[in-house]
Amino acid sequence: MNVWAIANQKGGVGKTTTTVSLAGLLVELGFRTLVVDIDPHGSMTSYFGMDPESPGESVYSLFKAASEGRMPDPGRAVHPTYHPLLGLMPASTALATLDRQLGGRDGMGLVLTRSFARLASRYDYVLIDCPPMLGVSMVNALAAANFLIIPVQTEFLALKGLERMLRTLGMVQRSRHSRLDHVILPTMYDRRTRAAQEALDTLNARYADKVAPTLIPVDTQFREASKIGRPLSAVVPESRGAVAYREFLDWLADYLERAHAASGVVAQHAGGGVA
Repeated sequence: MNVWAIANQKGGVGKTTTTVSLAGLLVELGFRTLVVDIDPHGSMTSYFGMDPESPGESVYSLFKAASEGRMPDPGRAVHPTYHPLLGLMPASTALATLDRQLGGRDGMGLVLTRSFARLASRYDYVLIDCPPMLGVSMVNALAAANFLIIPVQTEFLALKGLERMLRTLGMVQRSRHSRLDHVILPTMYDRRTRAAQEALDTLNARYADKVAPTLIPVDTQFREASKIGRPLSAVVPESRGAVAYREFLDWLADYLERAHAASGVVAQHAGGGVA
């Protein structure tokens, strides 16, 4: 099972849009996919028509059970969505209390890792939509993930969030004693503005080997798709935004295949999409 965390320590850079868009494309390719919302704001939970104020069984349920020494079936926290291959593990606003309640307890950094292990036979991909702050939930996501996607809005303030995210990544890698590979995905790119091009040039100059060549454009149709709770690719498949995410997923398949080959792991390329 592939577990991808989508994270940046700045809000409003396209994390939820990226998570939903990639999940929509993966299910189109026939992959069983689970999206997990660990942001107490619950943007992705709301995207799929659930209320983070009262989601029922949720990600928070797993943390609460772990704090009480229990390990419930994580499948009970998975809810159906518009597509039979796509499950949602929703957020609860109660996630905002995790650091105060559980921050000092041993073992709380591996709640998601243990939960996903019990779901490994049910899903091909797990995509985690992370909050824009470092805490118990983000540490869990980075501990559980085997790949990290960092969406970065192409404007200079977003570059500061990237710097914080990379420091956090370094810290988590030291604690988990293993490398977590990552790519940077430029988002909200407006080719008409000099500021967007300058920010992109800075990204490429500083992090050239980790910046995806795909640019996710500003596209108002993302907002329209969110109103009906569907990924853009399921609503307007030939829109600029949907095409850009499809190109990114294809590029990512090649990137991961090369990475696996370099590490001596043979990867299978599936459906012209993702291994």
